Amino acid sequence: MSYDDVEIEDMEWNDELQAYTYPCPCGDLFQITKEDLKLGEEIARCPSCTLYITVVYNIEDFIDKKPIKPFEPSKQQSLTVA
Repeated sequence: MSYDDVEIEDMEWNDELQAYTYPCPCGDLFQITKEDLKLGEEIARCPSCTLYITVVYNIEDFIDKKPIKPFEPSKQQSLTVA
């Protein structure tokens, strides 16, 4: 069972860890990466104890929203060989 439910807005981005963090009662930090969030992961674990939290967030905020270009066949060009 999750120790707590925490909104992503209540977590802090840690550049050193490259993860969102939240204080754990043991003194360490719960951690979850952007890559985990993109994959739909919602559990942030503490590396020092067995506790974990459920991160409440909108997955659409973490998915790349680059438009997918339709495949266009290459245009053939004539080449003159001497």
